[in-house]
Amino acid sequence: MIRNDANARHLREANKAFKATSSEKPMTDYAKAQRSLQENRERLKAERLAREVTAKDTSK
Repeated sequence: MIRNDANARHLREANKAFKATSSEKPMTDYAKAQRSLQENRERLKAERLAREVTAKDTSK
């Protein structure tokens, strides 16, 4: 009986560990597109700001 309780405890702990990763829902196409758009916008903004800084430095 004790052996079964120990096995059950180990199974519960293993299920807890794997449940966290499997409970995430896959991203929808809309969410993927929105994330991609946001990342692209941030990248382009960073590039634009870098260009503006270099343009100010060269114009001085």
